[in-house]
Amino acid sequence: MLCDYGTILTVLNWGEDLSGLHSFWCVYTEDVEQAQSNPNSRPAGPALRFVVAALIVRGGEVLIGQRRPDQPMALQWEFPGGKIEAGESPEQALARELDEEVGIHATIGPRVTRIRHNYRHGGAVDLQFFAVHEFSGELVNHIYHQLRWVKLEALTEYDFLAADRGLIRDLAAGKLL
Repeated sequence: MLCDYGTILTVLNWGEDLSGLHSFWCVYTEDVEQAQSNPNSRPAGPALRFVVAALIVRGGEVLIGQRRPDQPMALQWEFPGGKIEAGESPEQALARELDEEVGIHATIGPRVTRIRHNYRHGGAVDLQFFAVHEFSGELVNHIYHQLRWVKLEALTEYDFLAADRGLIRDLAAGKLL
């Protein structure tokens, strides 16, 4: 079964095989429906992943995490967040990811920017960044090599994932937030 432009998530049901066939579902969000109505939009490749990330801001600083040495793109820096799961809005996905990754219950603010990036290895990511100015709970590092609060203007000193680099320049220049 093929899904139209930009299927956000394809969920494979690999449960019991009652008839010799597997079931497939396509789940769309409002953004995909809007993109489908845009005649200038291009179909995304099959490896497109939809991801959310938080710009957790505290007094002129933002929280960043360094990937572990055993992960792809090892030891590069990123903003906390992750994949949008089936049935989740971007805001719901981000709230879940922040709880899982850093142990906080965040108030998800407005979307700051959206980036689509094609990696050299052929994968692609659609990233939505949201501001987070309020959260409860103590920050606990569950997945990163290290977490660090960094002044916005110092972000360019860190080796960020390729998809984040344009955003990093804008944040450091004071263009966002």
